[in-house]
Amino acid sequence: MTGETAEPGDGYSPQALLQGVARDRHPTFGPAACERFLSYLAADSDRAGPRELGAALGVLVRCTGPWPEGLSGPARVLARRALDAGWDGTRPFALLGLARLAGPDLHAEAAALAEEGCGPIAREELRLVAGWDATGYALLAEACDERWWTPLSPLPDVSERLADHGYAGFARSVLEPAGDRVEAVRSGEIPYEADKAFGADEVASLGRAARVALARDEPWLPELLDRIVRGVAVAPTAAKTLPSQALLYELARAAQDLPTPELATSLRTARTITRHGGVPKQLDKMLKRIDAALAERAEVALRLPALGFAADGTHRTPLGEHEAVVTVTGDGAELEWRGPGGRPLRSVPAAVRRDHAAAVKDLRDLVKRVRAHLTTLARALEGGFAGESAMPYAEWRERLAAHPLAGPMTRRLIWEFEVAPGEWRAALPDEAAELGEAGRVRLWHPIRSAPEEVRAWRDVITERRLRQPFKQAFREIYVLTPAEEETRVYSNRFAAHIVHYRRLFALFRARGWQSRLLGPWDGGDHDAAHRTLASGEWRVIFHHEYAEYDGERELAATDQVRMTRREGGAWREAPLAEVPAVVFSEAMRDVDLFVGVTSIAADPDWEDRGEERHWAYWREAGFGALTASAEVRRDALARILPRTKIAGRCELDGRFLVVRGDLRTYRIHLGSGNILMEPDASYLCIVPASGKGTGPQVFLPFEDERLALILSKAFLLAADTTITDPTILAQLGRGA
Repeated sequence: MTGETAEPGDGYSPQALLQGVARDRHPTFGPAACERFLSYLAADSDRAGPRELGAALGVLVRCTGPWPEGLSGPARVLARRALDAGWDGTRPFALLGLARLAGPDLHAEAAALAEEGCGPIAREELRLVAGWDATGYALLAEACDERWWTPLSPLPDVSERLADHGYAGFARSVLEPAGDRVEAVRSGEIPYEADKAFGADEVASLGRAARVALARDEPWLPELLDRIVRGVAVAPTAAKTLPSQALLYELARAAQDLPTPELATSLRTARTITRHGGVPKQLDKMLKRIDAALAERAEVALRLPALGFAADGTHRTPLGEHEAVVTVTGDGAELEWRGPGGRPLRSVPAAVRRDHAAAVKDLRDLVKRVRAHLTTLARALEGGFAGESAMPYAEWRERLAAHPLAGPMTRRLIWEFEVAPGEWRAALPDEAAELGEAGRVRLWHPIRSAPEEVRAWRDVITERRLRQPFKQAFREIYVLTPAEEETRVYSNRFAAHIVHYRRLFALFRARGWQSRLLGPWDGGDHDAAHRTLASGEWRVIFHHEYAEYDGERELAATDQVRMTRREGGAWREAPLAEVPAVVFSEAMRDVDLFVGVTSIAADPDWEDRGEERHWAYWREAGFGALTASAEVRRDALARILPRTKIAGRCELDGRFLVVRGDLRTYRIHLGSGNILMEPDASYLCIVPASGKGTGPQVFLPFEDERLALILSKAFLLAADTTITDPTILAQLGRGA
């Protein structure tokens, strides 16, 4: 029934109908189905709660035609039943919508009850919508997720539709007073109480207002939200509490739905200034989802403020006889101090610390803001790969290449310039002047290039020591295999792996995938995680199953990967051969990452755990054929190793890096990082040290924890006579 207007037929109850269309992300319902559904609910005297009211409005707002005239009777029964049952005013909009259909008397009664106990902002919202029709209330119920018991997914454009219904003006009228209230709390005009700056109903109203303003990308919004976010993130006293943790998280959730780079940066700033121990960790999780979502809003993702920086990427502040210079680097900013005559200083001068303490704090905050903006930019650029988005040369130059903040990062990336319609040529920005300014510009992706061109660019990046903000020249590519051509609509390339489930679930969230938590409960045995790509036109689906609880860790088994395409508001399964090459490659790259990072094959102490049921998989996957990411790692090592002091002790041999120590010879698998020792192929377990800065200081053209780990092990084993760790020495002694 996916993608079609839903109509209940013989033997189908409306409730069963909803379950039947659960596979469709955005189902619709014919007028007859809507009337039948409300009549079904009204006829069941046990159904009087907010769940049923929300389900009724959820179906109506998805109606494909004019609402039937016979709704007032069932609506009156449902509204009256809810009011008589002692409705407490929570989740009001579904009831207000049905009461509007029922008649003015019930609507007035429901509206009066909804206002009881409301905070000023929530009361203002109710008064704004007092004259709305039932459609408006249905949209508000949708925005509040008041149809949460049904399998219906939220409308993707509910904020835009609310704005068109008259909500846009309300958004600013409540967000500005919220900012004033935050300032009053900070100044002491309103006595400070932890998490009491806004009531729960006000937080919900402000969240809706923020979403509508974010959907419209209102020009007044960034500065106002920055003021609110900073204000609610840190107490005006020395307390480690917040004026409103609830509002901070609600605005972060709004940013996940409708992200902007400015709000992402404000939340990163909040993360650094809050004194609450648990808030930074929670914001980190939410920011990862925001970054992933931002890539789908190409129209706003690349927008960066100049923050007072000059064209050369510097920000100079005179402070008496001294000067502070903030310089934008490729992925952040550095603060330097200079004395009279421009003489570099190693630290903050005592006179500046004494006479300009506030300015010093502002400059350090500026450095943090620049780093936050550049983190957001890098995530947005990488996330836009699958969309193959291009922009006019003039816009690219203004927003990226010549921008004081974005320029240094832009110059470390490879771009394609349209030299003729449909003809593209790759170059670094500093070498692109001769390619002309009439065409468009897009990021270069290796899947569109011949292997010799890819190798040439990898040589350039390595020789010039250009550390790219994300993998580009060394990016893994995935092309359709003969096996996938045969299976047509699904891939088994990453099936049958055993993974640490909680790590997998965390990676889903970090990479912008949607997935429900699995576990040993009813319905917790299987899920299909998914992520949209190419501005929402494509969706990748990764099936996985809950395997077992092994006593310490939960395990899962991986299964098929499928692709769907959005058509007519619904998702249709698509043959893999029809998926654009870049979209397919980026989708499979994510899945490869999930398996590579969370597989038990990459667990260095698995063999010593005494568990035999997955040992065969651990051995095969931990030392087996290389994946695309491991092949890229091998290519990078071929360029990096000759520049190191252990080059004479290392050799790449198939899927292994062979390291000759003085005690043994070691074979490090390039996929898992696991180690076998010659001559008896015994396993060597080395658990990585926690923390950063423990490995060799070697230039890497991209960030890759597994590559850094392999290099760290190679340096350690090349000098195996200097090893002092008793657990490693005990293993080296066996069979030596």
